Amino acid sequence: MLKRDLILRNPLRLMGHETDDILPPGGFGAVLARAGVGKTALLVQLALNSLLRGRNVLHISLRDPVKKVCLWYEEVFRNIATHYKVSQIDQLWDAILPYRFIMTFNIEDFSVTKLEKRIADLTEQDIFMPQMVLFDGYPFDGAVFEPLAELKTLTRANSYHTWFSVRTHRHEEPAPDGFPPVFSPVASLFEVAIRLQPQNDGVYIQALKGGNAGDKTPKLFLDPATMLIQDAA
Repeated sequence: MLKRDLILRNPLRLMGHETDDILPPGGFGAVLARAGVGKTALLVQLALNSLLRGRNVLHISLRDPVKKVCLWYEEVFRNIATHYKVSQIDQLWDAILPYRFIMTFNIEDFSVTKLEKRIADLTEQDIFMPQMVLFDGYPFDGAVFEPLAELKTLTRANSYHTWFSVRTHRHEEPAPDGFPPVFSPVASLFEVAIRLQPQNDGVYIQALKGGNAGDKTPKLFLDPATMLIQDAA
């Protein structure tokens, strides 16, 4: 019942989707923001929602070691449990932990071929079969369309729900299509794009592509104290 209660309270349902499956199977989603605004916190909340539903989440970090990624999950989960006054937090944490697998790469050593091999090693031995894949720290500066297209092929072939954090830059003007310049060249590969926009009273979440992207009024924000998603209303 605890899991179901937290799933039903998930504010991401307010992003204009009939269910909280924001991405279709095989789809790409992006969380865009400048450094330090809350991209990783939002990715972790997307992951926790899937973990609570019994879905396997592969978290791939190209920036932080496994220990630091684990601390992110523990901190966000405990903030959620405190916010919703969840009892038996340790039992619930132990119940969802087997559905998560953390994988790290050095940016300069990462390739789609290496990722495919490592995932194949896990699945062929029945160790872990991902359903959601998160990329935190993937570099979007430079020529990334072709490797992302390869990842898209991998995602579609396995029906993964795949999310990326995308670091934007503070004073850059939007590209002609309205997207940040670092994201514009690859936007066609993504079904959903979410921007974290700092304002005086918090960090607002705005859909740039997919969901309620036509609505210019952000309906969600990240609480600056806990970095949890809240209903702006």
